[in-house]
Amino acid sequence: MDVSRNSMLGELATDAAEERTDFIVQATEQLSKFLDRNRDRIKELGGLTLIDDDPDYLSIAPDSTFRVRSRYEDPVTREWTSETEVVESAAELIELYNPAEIFASLAEAAREAAGMAPQPTAADDLMDTAGIAPEETFTLGDDAAYAGAADDWAAGQPLVGDPDDDESAALAVYNLALDFQERSQASEARLLDQFEEAVGRIASRLGDLIIVDDEDERLILGAAGRFRAEVLPEDSDGEWRTLTEPEEIVEFYDPTDIFGDLADALAEAFPSVAPDTEEDDGEPEAEVDAAADASDNGHRP
Repeated sequence: MDVSRNSMLGELATDAAEERTDFIVQATEQLSKFLDRNRDRIKELGGLTLIDDDPDYLSIAPDSTFRVRSRYEDPVTREWTSETEVVESAAELIELYNPAEIFASLAEAAREAAGMAPQPTAADDLMDTAGIAPEETFTLGDDAAYAGAADDWAAGQPLVGDPDDDESAALAVYNLALDFQERSQASEARLLDQFEEAVGRIASRLGDLIIVDDEDERLILGAAGRFRAEVLPEDSDGEWRTLTEPEEIVEFYDPTDIFGDLADALAEAFPSVAPDTEEDDGEPEAEVDAAADASDNGHRP
C-alpha cells in the first residue's frame, strides 16, 4: 500500500477519535450544568423515569444519579443477560446515551408527569412556544449568526423561579430540557460541519468510505469529505430517507458513534493505521469487542 495513503488514513482515524473526545467533553459539560441547575427540582419531583422500553430503561433518581438497564449476550455462555446499574456522573451517561436523546426524554417525562398536551412538532409551533417570530430566523450554517441569535434569545428569557407545586416544577424542567435539546442538536450539527471541513483536503484520496451498511441504514463519508446517509425510519411506511446535511444527520445519528464507527471502519480496512488491539494481559480482540458491545445500547434510530 502507498505510504502516503496509510498516512492519510492514520490522520483521518486520529482526527475522528479527537473529534469524538471533544464532543464527549462538551456534551458532558452541558449535561452537568443542566443537572446542577435542576438538582433541587429533580429532588422535589422524586426523580423521573425517562425511558422504559424493554429492555432499554433509563431513570433519574432524586439525588440526580441515573439507573440504566442494559441487555447483552454473554460471550462464553451465549445467553442474554439484563443488568441494571447506577450511573453516577454525566460523563458516564454520555458514553451510553446521546445527549439530545437525554434532554428529549427529560422533556417528555416532565410533560407526561404534568399531564400536559403532546409536544408541538411543527417548526412554526416550536418557534411560537419559544417566543421567536419567523422573521427572526437565521441560517444554521452561519455559526456566528446562530450563536448571536441564541445568546440574544437566552438573554431575554426570565429566570426560572422556585416552583409552587409539582406541575410547575415539571413544566420548568420540561422547558429547560427542550431548550437544551435544541442546543445539543445544533452543537452536534456544527461539530459535523467542522469535521467535514477538516477532512475535505484528504478525503478525495480515499474515495467513498462506508461507515455503516445495514438493512435499514447506510452511512458514508464521501470522497468530497461530506457525510451522507440513507435511513429507513420506523414510521416511514417503507420509504427511504436521504440525509445530506449535518442538521438532518444528527436527527438519526450520534456524532460520538459516527466518529467512533468511522475510526473502527478504517482500522478494520487498514489494520496498520490503528494501534495494537491486543490487551496487555493477552486478552484477544474479539473478547474485548464483545465486552464493549455489552455496554453499547445504540439508542438513536
